[in-house]
Amino acid sequence: MTDRLLLTPREAAALLGIGRSKLYLLLQSGDLESVHVGSCRRIPVDSVTALVERLRAAEARNLTP
Repeated sequence: MTDRLLLTPREAAALLGIGRSKLYLLLQSGDLESVHVGSCRRIPVDSVTALVERLRAAEARNLTP
């Protein structure tokens, strides 16, 4: 994925293939974790990975008969 541990919101949105508005909704709802470094908001890469894993697991549960 990336060598970096923290992403800007724009980078995280691009990595997820979503818009910044949707990313901020995920942050606001608590579905995606962020940290503040001074006044900058950053998203840990492992939080992005965890979100994708949760989404995949939820979809798998919905597809199971």
